[in-house]
Amino acid sequence: QVQLVESGGGLVQPGGSLRLSCAASGFTFNLNTMKWVRQAPGKGLEWVSTISNFGVSTLYTDSVKGRFTTSRDNAKNTLYLQMNNLKPEDTAVYYCSTQAWGRDYRGQGTQVTVSS
Repeated sequence: QVQLVESGGGLVQPGGSLRLSCAASGFTFNLNTMKWVRQAPGKGLEWVSTISNFGVSTLYTDSVKGRFTTSRDNAKNTLYLQMNNLKPEDTAVYYCSTQAWGRDYRGQGTQVTVSS
């Protein structure tokens, strides 16, 4: 079955950096577009970024453009999100997500807290 396991979250000061990882299994990773989404406390899910199956194309929500970079290693079935210049408003649970067999899948998430 599809499994997505995020890691790399933590507590960081404003201006700091974190690199999130998402280990994928149960589907053909290099055929799938992958996404990062996040959920801030008390808010709904927010799309963060999308990367095409071979990583040629990437898209970002405006609030993270120039600060976040999404990438993937298809040989390792792993998705990444490099987050630089973090701001308190980036505090959220971050999830990787994909579609397979007609439905959406999401991992358990990793908490990112940006605070001084």
